[in-house]
Amino acid sequence: MSTAPDLAHRPAARRSTGSTSAEDRPAASRPGAPPGLLPVVLAATFMTSLDVFVVNVAVPSLQADLGAGPAVVQWVMAGFSLALAAGLVTAGRLGDRYGRRRVFGLGLALFTLASAGCGFAPTAAALVGARVAQGLAAALMGPQVLAILRTAFSGAAQARAFARYGLTMGVGAVFGQLIGGLLIRADVLGLGWRSCFLINLPVGLAALVLVRRCLPESRAPRRPGLDPVGVLLVTAALTGLVLPLIQGPQLGWPSWTLLCLAGSVALLAGFAVHQHRTRATGSPLVDTGLFRSRAFGAGLLAQLAFWLGQASFFLVLALHLQLGRGLDAFGAGLVFTAIGVGYLITSNAVHRVAERLGGPRTITLGGLSMAAGLGLLALAVYGAPAAGVWWLAPGLFVDGLGMGLVIAPVTSVVLAGVEPRLAGSAAGVLATVQQVGGALGIALIGLLYYGAGDPVAAFGRSVTALAVLELVLVGLVRLLPRRA
Repeated sequence: MSTAPDLAHRPAARRSTGSTSAEDRPAASRPGAPPGLLPVVLAATFMTSLDVFVVNVAVPSLQADLGAGPAVVQWVMAGFSLALAAGLVTAGRLGDRYGRRRVFGLGLALFTLASAGCGFAPTAAALVGARVAQGLAAALMGPQVLAILRTAFSGAAQARAFARYGLTMGVGAVFGQLIGGLLIRADVLGLGWRSCFLINLPVGLAALVLVRRCLPESRAPRRPGLDPVGVLLVTAALTGLVLPLIQGPQLGWPSWTLLCLAGSVALLAGFAVHQHRTRATGSPLVDTGLFRSRAFGAGLLAQLAFWLGQASFFLVLALHLQLGRGLDAFGAGLVFTAIGVGYLITSNAVHRVAERLGGPRTITLGGLSMAAGLGLLALAVYGAPAAGVWWLAPGLFVDGLGMGLVIAPVTSVVLAGVEPRLAGSAAGVLATVQQVGGALGIALIGLLYYGAGDPVAAFGRSVTALAVLELVLVGLVRLLPRRA
C-alpha cells in the first residue's frame, strides 16, 4: 500500500504547500470547530440577508431626504445585487487561494466600512457608490461562509451548522422589513432611514474582533491560480445577465436589455469552454469536474427553482400588503411575522428531520408545504378578496414551515459531496445561482404581477404561479441521489 497519503499529512509537507488548513487532514482527524465560529460567520450572513430586504423600507424616506429620483432609487437597490452576483465566483477562488478566513475578514471589514458610507451618505450618488461597495464586500464573504461550514464541520455537526445558516438567512429575509420599519419608527438619534445601514456597524465590528480567534484558516492544499481570463468572462457574463433582469421590468425591456441577455449567454458559453480547456492545462476558476457529481448538478437546479420563488414572493407580498391592502411598511412587516413563525419552527428542527428522512425527502416535504401555503393564499385572495389581511396568515404560516424545511438541506446537499479543495469554487457557484435565481424570479413574476392591473388579482395570479414553481422544485428533487 502506498504511503503517499500519510506523508502528505506530515507538518513538513503542509509547510511545503504554504497551507496550514484543515483540509490537509482527513475529515475524521480534524479538531472540533472553535465555539465562536458559527456566531461570527452567521453575523455576516445575517447582515447580508438583512441588507437585501431592509432597503425596501428605507426607500421612501431616503428618497425625500436626499432628493433622489426614481432612477437613482433603483440603483440604490440594484447596485448591491449586481455587485454581489458578479463577484461571487471570483470570491470563491480568492478564498481557495489566499485563505478563507483572510478573505472573509477582508470582506467583513469592507462591508462594515461600506455600511458606514451608506449611513452617512451626503448625496444620493454617494449612497449608490456605497451600496455597490457593500455588494462587492458581501460577495467576498458569501462563498467563504459556505466553504468554512463545509470544511470546519462534518457529519451531524455539519447538518446542524447548515441548519443554523438557513435559519439566519431566513430571519434576515423574513424579518428584514419589520426590523427596518421598527428602526425608522424609533428614529434613534434622529437618524431615520440611516439607522437601517448603521445597525451593521456594532455587529460588524464585534465580529471583526473575533475573526482571528474563532475562525480556523483553510485554503485549497495547492494554491490555485486566479485564471484572469475566466474572471473577466464570468464577471462580464453575470453583469450582462443580472443587470437587465434588475432593470428590464422597470424600463419596459428596452433593446439594450435584450442585447445584454443574448451577450451574457454567449459569454457564459465561452466561459464554460475556457474552463473545460483550462482544467486540462492549468487551474480553472470553476472546476468543471464539479458538475459530474449528480448531487451538485441536480442540487443547483433545485437551488435555482427555490430562489426563483423566494425573492419574487417577498416582493409581490410586500406590494400586495402596501398597495392592495393599504398597510404602511411597519404594518406589512407585522404580517410577515406569520411566515417567520412557521420558518422558525421548522428551521430549528430541520437537521433532525433530515437525519430521519434524508435530504431529498426533507426538501420534497418542504416544497409540498410551500405549494400548499401558496395555494391557501390564492384561495384567500380569490375566495374572500374583501376579507381582513389576517386571513392570509394561515397560508403564510404554512409557507414559512416549508421554507424552513428547504433552505438548509438544499444547500448542504449541494456542498456535502464536494471535495474540500473545491469548497470555495463550489460555494461561489452555489451563491451565484441563488442571486441569479432571485433576479430572474423577480423579473418573471414581476411580468405576471404588473400585467394584471388590479393589485388583488395580480397577487392571486402571482402566488398561483409560485405554487406551480414549488411543484417543479419537488420534481427536480427526484434527480438527486437518494442518499444525498
